[in-house]
Amino acid sequence: MQVSARTQKTTNPAALQALRETKKARVGSPTKKWVIRPPDDRSVPLAKSLKVSPLLAQVLINRGITDVQAGGIFLRPKLTELIEPEKMPGIETAVRRLKQAIRDREKIYVYGDYDVDGITGVAILWQVLTLLGARVDYYIPHRIDEGYGLNAEAVRQLAKAGSQLLITVDCGITDFGSASLAEELGIELIITDHHQPEEKLPRAAAIVHPALEQAYPNQDSSGAMVAFKLAWAIANEFNVGTKLQPALREFMLNATSLAAMGTVADIVQLCGENRVLTSYGLKALPECGMPGIQALIETAGLTGQGLDSFDIGFRLAPMLNAAGRMGHARLAVELLTSDSELRSMKIAEYLKEQNKQRQQCERKIFRQACEMITRRGLNHPDRKSIVLASEDWHGGVLGIVASRIVDKFYRPTIMLCIENEIAQGSGRSIPGFCLLSAIRECSHHLKKFGGHKMAAGVTVEAANIEQFAADFEAHTKQNLCEDDVVDKLYIDALSPLREFRIAAVSELSLLGPFGAGNPRPIFATKGVRLASPPRKVGVRGDHLQLAITDNTASIRCIGFRFGKLEKKLLEHEFFNVAYQPQINTYNANTSVEFVLSDIQFE
Repeated sequence: MQVSARTQKTTNPAALQALRETKKARVGSPTKKWVIRPPDDRSVPLAKSLKVSPLLAQVLINRGITDVQAGGIFLRPKLTELIEPEKMPGIETAVRRLKQAIRDREKIYVYGDYDVDGITGVAILWQVLTLLGARVDYYIPHRIDEGYGLNAEAVRQLAKAGSQLLITVDCGITDFGSASLAEELGIELIITDHHQPEEKLPRAAAIVHPALEQAYPNQDSSGAMVAFKLAWAIANEFNVGTKLQPALREFMLNATSLAAMGTVADIVQLCGENRVLTSYGLKALPECGMPGIQALIETAGLTGQGLDSFDIGFRLAPMLNAAGRMGHARLAVELLTSDSELRSMKIAEYLKEQNKQRQQCERKIFRQACEMITRRGLNHPDRKSIVLASEDWHGGVLGIVASRIVDKFYRPTIMLCIENEIAQGSGRSIPGFCLLSAIRECSHHLKKFGGHKMAAGVTVEAANIEQFAADFEAHTKQNLCEDDVVDKLYIDALSPLREFRIAAVSELSLLGPFGAGNPRPIFATKGVRLASPPRKVGVRGDHLQLAITDNTASIRCIGFRFGKLEKKLLEHEFFNVAYQPQINTYNANTSVEFVLSDIQFE
C-alpha cells in the first residue's frame, strides 16, 4: 500500500479525523493515558439480538446502550423519533405571539448569534416565516464590534427600523439589560436559546428553552435545534389537514440539514434526538434543494460523496464561521437563504478565501501563544489553567486557538484580545471541568460572560486581566487534580487482530454520525510486532506506514505524524497499538486498515 497525494485524498473521514488529531499532538512526547473499557458479558447476547458483531455490541454498551430496543433505535434512527415541537418549553406561547404578528403584518426581526449554530437557526426561522407571509428580516451582530448576545445598540437600531417583534436565536437568555431596553422601546421579545439560564429570566413575551422544564427529554439541544422546533411548530399552526403543505414540507425537510449543521458545529452530544436529526440531516444534505447549501458543498470539494459529521465540523462549518470571524456573519445567512445559484457560488467562493485567511491568522496566533506559555512557565505541571492576552490578536479566531492550546497543553484555556483597554475573548475546557461555572466564580472581575461547560466567552477590562487570571487559576487548582489534566485515550476494547474482518469493520459505520458523546470507536491490541518494516511517507516524510501482526492476523496501518517513531519501532520487538479501524479501497482492492491513534512501548 502506497500513501500518495491521491490515496490521502481518497482515504475515508476516519483517516482525515485521525490526521487532524495527530496534527495537534506532540509526537515524541509521553503517550496519552489509556483508559480501556472492560469487556462486558452482555455484549454477546446483545449482538445476537441485534444481529451485529460482538465488537459493535461492546461499543454500544460503552455508550450506555444495553437493551435491544435502545440499540435498534441507535443503529437505525428515524425522523419520527424526534420529540414533537409542542413539548419544547415555552413554544406554545411563542407560536401564539408569532401567529398574531404574521396576521397583523407586524415587522419581525430574527436576531442570531454569529457562529454556525446561530446562523443556521436564523436561516431556518427567517425562511419559514417568509413562506408564511410574514414581514421579516434578520440581524447578526458583528463578532468584534458588538460581541456575543443581544446588545443594547442593536436593539436601538432595530427599534428605529420599525421592529415590533424580535426573536433571538442562540442568545438572549442572560441579556437582562437589552431585554428591558427592548420593552422600553416598544419591542416585544421572543427568546430562543440553549445556553445555561440563571435563576431569574429576562422579561419577554415568550422564552423557548429546553432547560425551563427539567422533564424535557433533550436538555442538550443546540440553538439551531430550538429554532427548528419553533419553525416546525409555527408551520403546524398554519397547516390545514394532517400533513404540511408541499412548500412547507419541502422546506422543513431541508431545514433538517441546516439544524444538523448547527448541532454538529456547536459540539452538542450526538445522542437521542440530536443523533436522529443529525443522521437524517446528513443524508439529506447532498440532495438539499437550497442553492446556498449546494454551493457550499461544491466549493468545499465534497460533491459526489456521502457526507458525515467530519465534513460538517471541519469542512463546511469553518467556511460559514469564517464570515463572522474575518468579516460579518450576515453574509453566511445570505448564503443559506439565497435562491440564486450564481449569488450563492460567489458567496461560497468568498467564504472559502476568508477561511484561508482565518487559517493563516490562527496559525500565527497559535505559535505566539505557545511561545508565551513556554516563556511564562504556564506549561509547568503545577499549573492548572492558561489565560493569555494580547493587543495584536484577531478576536475572531481566539476560540479556535484556545481549542488548539487545550489540545496541546490539556488545560482550561482563555484567550483574550485587548482593544481600547477592554479585552474580549473565548475559552475552552477539558472533559469533566465546567468552564462556565469556573468563570462565574470569578465574574466579579468581568464586564460580561456566557457560554457552556466546554466553551465560553468573556469581556473584561484590561486592568483586571491579571487578577481574573489569578482567581481562575486558584479555582481550577481547587477543582482539578493532577490526573484530571492528563490527556486520556478512551479505548472501547482490547481485541485480537482477527476480529477486524471487512464485514465487522464495515458494520461499525452503523454507529455514525460520530461527534461529541459518540466518538469514533478506538480499539487496542497489545503485544504486536512488525510484519513489515515501517516506512516514512508523505511529502515531508512525517507519516508512517507499517504492517503489524499478533499471530492471529496481519493488518496494515497508517500513522499520521508518527514518522519520528520509525527508529523506535525498529528497536522494539513488541509494542501496543491503539487505532481506528477503517475500510480502505484503492485500485478496486478493498482491505481493512488501521489509522493509528497511539503507540505504547513497554
